[in-house]
Amino acid sequence: MKNAVNRDIPDELLKDGYEVFRGTNHRDAASYKKASPRSALRTSQQDTKVLPSIREAIKAVGFRDGMTVSFHHHFREGDYIVNQVMKEIVELGYRDITIAASSLGQAHDPVAEYIEQGIVTGIQTSGIRGKMGEVVSRGKLKTPAILRSHGGRVRAIEEGEVHIDVAFIGAPTSDCMGNARGKGGKSDCGVLGYSEVDARYADKVVVITDCLVDFPNFPPSIEASYVDYVVVVDEIGNPRKIASSAARFSTDPRDLLMAEYCAKVIEATPWFKDGFSFQTGAGGPSLAANRYLEPLLIKHGIKLGWIIGGICAPAVDLLNKGLVNTIIDTQDFDIAGVESVSSHPRHFEMSTSQYASPSNKAAFVNKLDYVILAALEVDTSFNVNVITGSDGVLRGAPGGHPDTAAGAKCCIIVTPLVRGRMATICEDVVTVTTPGENVDVVVTDYGIAVNPGRPEIYEALKAAGLPLKTIRELQEEAYAIVGRPDPLPFKDRVVAIMEARDGTILDVVRQIDPLD
Repeated sequence: MKNAVNRDIPDELLKDGYEVFRGTNHRDAASYKKASPRSALRTSQQDTKVLPSIREAIKAVGFRDGMTVSFHHHFREGDYIVNQVMKEIVELGYRDITIAASSLGQAHDPVAEYIEQGIVTGIQTSGIRGKMGEVVSRGKLKTPAILRSHGGRVRAIEEGEVHIDVAFIGAPTSDCMGNARGKGGKSDCGVLGYSEVDARYADKVVVITDCLVDFPNFPPSIEASYVDYVVVVDEIGNPRKIASSAARFSTDPRDLLMAEYCAKVIEATPWFKDGFSFQTGAGGPSLAANRYLEPLLIKHGIKLGWIIGGICAPAVDLLNKGLVNTIIDTQDFDIAGVESVSSHPRHFEMSTSQYASPSNKAAFVNKLDYVILAALEVDTSFNVNVITGSDGVLRGAPGGHPDTAAGAKCCIIVTPLVRGRMATICEDVVTVTTPGENVDVVVTDYGIAVNPGRPEIYEALKAAGLPLKTIRELQEEAYAIVGRPDPLPFKDRVVAIMEARDGTILDVVRQIDPLD
């Protein structure tokens, strides 16, 4: 069955109420009943929730075959928690495990072996990278992986589509009762916004820390009222990979050109006025856009109202210079972000639900004026791919891409026309992760394309003298440089489902053959 982005969704997937994507606002204002976890009364005196090991915590929660466990990705490529927990689960002999993490990366390569052994049989996450992406793309996972945006993940948990049996939450600091914070300790990650929904909706919650502090550890990112057990380990992650050095601006002339174009697009559009809101990604051109935006703010005598999303040095610099009033933070990408959320009175932590969930009544993404996002591919219908490489292998994550694109008044995609021998502007993306209806402007090093559905933006950019082209013209230029790509050798088997943020099926990823 064809969906609203013209993708053919196999009928066998359309079971148990699963629907094809019918447009971004198809479910707008639909009512639902929030799911609820199983819990237990606590009326007796309680001195501590600390257990001696992860293994003892697994036993204490009543672990069994077929359970769903969750993790967060605030520790990024420095994370130790997933591997520590899964090693104990495997050694205890449990099988048929589903991992419902906010994202998974190369730090979790050991899990690939558990997939091949048939121990991990399900994955529900935002990102699959590294060896895990390869084995899933090879068809080694028993069931199709389900990929969701950050906001879509919260919605799925709240609506009960994902039921978490045990949430394992890594925390830089915790007290003996489980009041956990992203701040402090040797593994400081700043915030714990991705795990807040896990704490609220999981049947059992285990906080794992390498820094036990005095009770009460306030104000907590995760409240002790949600936590069943606390475990203290030697290390929860590698601090050097949790928070990297301050992000550096790109010096690539191509990146700088695109960054300058992005800033000029913002300046030319009607939402560029005092108090506007903004989010940018952590890629080279996206970060560099801040360099060109800053003098425009000074020139026009305005400042930003607020910045959201993953936070790194450029956003912090704007805050410290008084060019933005507030940062609302769901993840910190570098040391500058981590230090700022701990010290600046106008830098606040928020949950992923507050940030991006379509199932709440006031997600911050729905108030965005501008968002600048990267892409692996953009097609002539403005659909964007950020999860599958040119070889068809899973190696990325939708993250907040579909959420911010849907919510922002002006979504700007920045990508070079070609990357290596791959045309990034193409006829059809390998996998649709963000629908073209939510993309307003595509900025490349060869020119700028405006979605025909946004004529007011086109006229504003034309008046500003920016180098405008149609998306088809950019695609033809890309093919003239690198040639038309050969079709990928996909099999029929579906290895992953890309959900739209409303829970409908946006696209599927099929098994790649051959991989080698």
